[in-house]
Amino acid sequence: MDLLLETGRPPGDILVLTTGEQHPWAAHELSFGDAAYWAQQDARDDVFFADAAAVERAAARPVVVVAINGGADDVAARALPLARERATALLIVCGDPQRINSVLGAGV
Repeated sequence: MDLLLETGRPPGDILVLTTGEQHPWAAHELSFGDAAYWAQQDARDDVFFADAAAVERAAARPVVVVAINGGADDVAARALPLARERATALLIVCGDPQRINSVLGAGV
């Protein structure tokens, strides 16, 4: 994330999806309610963090980062193709390569 921002990528260009535990920012923002949380996505003022299970609700952004940080394999398997659709310029997948390959059913 830091490298993306340091190389000039605007924060509003980045969507981060997590398959396991939510990013602390998302957990905090959700405490203010679902509508306020998703309104921040639409504002595109900052990096938006979301649970991969809600990828259908996430809007396209130039950069999508998927953190395979736990959770069920079916969540990751469903989220990865949809994350690729949401990424208009760059898709970054972070996590254990063996698990990613297993979830995708292919060698990456």
